[in-house]
Amino acid sequence: MNRKMNRTLAALAGLAAAALVSGAALAQPAGITLEMIERTLPEEGAPLAEVGPYDVLSNRTEGSDVNTFFRPEDLEAFPGEDTLPVVLWGNGGCAADPGRFSGFLHTLASYGYLVVTTADDGTGRRATAADLGAGLDWAFAENERADSPLAGKVDTGNVAVMGVSCGGVMALDNAADPRVTTVGVWNSGVSGEAMSVLSDLHGPTLYIDGGEVDFMYEAARANFEAIDDVPVFYGSRDNAGHSATYFHPNGGEFANVAADWLNWRLKGDEEASRRFVGADCELCTDSNWEVAKKGID
Repeated sequence: MNRKMNRTLAALAGLAAAALVSGAALAQPAGITLEMIERTLPEEGAPLAEVGPYDVLSNRTEGSDVNTFFRPEDLEAFPGEDTLPVVLWGNGGCAADPGRFSGFLHTLASYGYLVVTTADDGTGRRATAADLGAGLDWAFAENERADSPLAGKVDTGNVAVMGVSCGGVMALDNAADPRVTTVGVWNSGVSGEAMSVLSDLHGPTLYIDGGEVDFMYEAARANFEAIDDVPVFYGSRDNAGHSATYFHPNGGEFANVAADWLNWRLKGDEEASRRFVGADCELCTDSNWEVAKKGID
């Protein structure tokens, strides 16, 4: 990770470390208030999260102090009837523990994904991009470990790395990994010299933010404009704010968007693609969303 990326991570970690995880207040950088960080889409009238068909188990990863996972509890359907791709998730504030993001991550796993995020190692430190990358190493190793419940069940040919806010920068820092199939950047973006990391993208990329009331709105849109070498979809949900719907029951509307992107890109689900593909795509025709895309249709 270069110095500019380190500074970007440090700045975003300071933005929401407590607000997005525990609700406690931290000193914020100039111009960014706790209210801006905690701005969410009002729950009343908002779309509900649509949970997938699998019951979900979550636990610390065996043999790792820095990762935790969410996956279908019953693995009988994998790999014969369904696939089990890997989703890496970077938490807001570069928080080690997923905390209030757990409902969102449960929903993703319920569609048949091994979701791996970071975990508190007891030191109180913030998670790093390397911690997130270690989760992918763990998933691949479990697929090969003979006595693992995941042995032979992980779809190692389909991997997403995603994250929100500071976690989105962590995701981008893992984008160069050749094992990564698709990248998702949520309420986040890089600027200045750190935008050089965008050249590492080598697969379809998703940028989602919370509209003009999200202080990362301009950065996310600027990142979209700068990406020319891979298919990229940009969606901005009006009035969602920086915390959007992550803390709605089961992750709310943003969980639905994430699940459809994953189902399309990692499982080849054409029905899920309708949210993104075509001039009349579901987000394109939803008045609550501002949409732009390159190489998607």
